[in-house]
Amino acid sequence: MPADVVPSARPDTSGDKTLIVLRHAKSDWPPGVPDHDRPLGSRGNREAPEAGRWLVEHGIVPDMILCSDAVRTRQTCTWVCSELGEQAPTPYLDSRLYDADAARALAVINETEERVRTLMVVGHMPWVQDLGMRIASVDSDEEAVVSMAERYPTLGLQVFRIPGEWAALDGRDARMTHFTVPRP
Repeated sequence: MPADVVPSARPDTSGDKTLIVLRHAKSDWPPGVPDHDRPLGSRGNREAPEAGRWLVEHGIVPDMILCSDAVRTRQTCTWVCSELGEQAPTPYLDSRLYDADAARALAVINETEERVRTLMVVGHMPWVQDLGMRIASVDSDEEAVVSMAERYPTLGLQVFRIPGEWAALDGRDARMTHFTVPRP
């Protein structure tokens, strides 16, 4: 190595992409309403904007949002976008994210165009947690991974750094930097 080159303590991550995985806010269980059509409850409507505030406070703003087409995920997404303001992209609804498993959700993420630098996906248990367990790399923030693995409540939010292409994301290749449950 030339004498004027100083190795960095951490690899250059300037080319990394960011993946945000958000579980919907607390929903209601109205009698006779099919699961797909369940709305947010009063607590969910009160708390959902906090996820958007957290993203803004941490300077993590998505270029693209993929959202399950279920009512509760769409409402959560609307609250988050209201906090992102003019920076909020138009969300894309994807019916494959409702009733998905981690493999199907990952397949949807793998279709993301490479020009997208920060992707947010809004979905459901159990796949949001299963996906986190599948893609979290060994250099992830240990406390974040353990917290996510032990308990993934409504409005749980994971943030990952992705070093390669969206299409190549598969398993243990995304560094989890945050797991949080934004609450007022």
